[in-house]
Amino acid sequence: MKDITPISQLELEQRRSVLRRTRRIEQAQSIWRTLAASCLLGGLIWGVNQPIWVVKEAKQITIFGNKLLSTQAIQSYLPVAYPKSLLEIQPEELARALESQPTIADASITRKLFPPRVTLQVQERVPVAVAITKTRALPTTGLIAEDGVWIPIQSYAAPNSTSFQMPKLKVLGQVEQYQPYWRELYQTVSKAQVKITEIDCQNPHNLILKTELGNVHLGPYSPLLTKQLQVLQRMGSLPTKVPHSQINYIDLSNPDNPYIQTKFLEPKTKQN
Repeated sequence: MKDITPISQLELEQRRSVLRRTRRIEQAQSIWRTLAASCLLGGLIWGVNQPIWVVKEAKQITIFGNKLLSTQAIQSYLPVAYPKSLLEIQPEELARALESQPTIADASITRKLFPPRVTLQVQERVPVAVAITKTRALPTTGLIAEDGVWIPIQSYAAPNSTSFQMPKLKVLGQVEQYQPYWRELYQTVSKAQVKITEIDCQNPHNLILKTELGNVHLGPYSPLLTKQLQVLQRMGSLPTKVPHSQINYIDLSNPDNPYIQTKFLEPKTKQN
């Protein structure tokens, strides 16, 4: 067993003195770190409240990606009370507010302190058809995007619009009825070789297309739509065989057995 060397009273005092000095240094360093952090935070808070880091008006927010809506129209959607410090601007909150607008499909906001700026990137919804809902009162007219979102027509009215052109395609009926299958319906119709100017969805049991060959009855919407339009395309020479004025409608509810309903023409009376 090794002998334990006794420690003198002087050595104990020296060790205690070193420990006390180390603690005082550590405490002083901790205090200085706290003061430095407080000063830095205070300086940052003071700095971001200076004019250069304060958004005083909507036009200080740079907007990219808008083609149909004007910059002023999008700025009006931002729920921001000006002036606003950059630190108080919450990008996620503003993005959600923009995406709640029927005209905005996606929005992303970037906030940078150095250099101080706020940028907004948007993806607009592009209307593909004029949506007309007939009621007992006056018909309601709006716009509908490819994803089925209904958009008030005033959203693109001057002076908010920049290069908006009214869609040539019309769709009739209650939006809620055709909205579940609208995306597939529009994509199929837009690829058709025969020109289609109107889709009548008022009767859920009979979808009607207004085409250059005449009105086409398709029956209820179904996966047969692609085949029905292919049959319609093969009927492109129909006007050379049956005058357009004599065609009441083309029935393609059964694409394997297309049927042409002609108008009943009364015989002309003999003139004396």
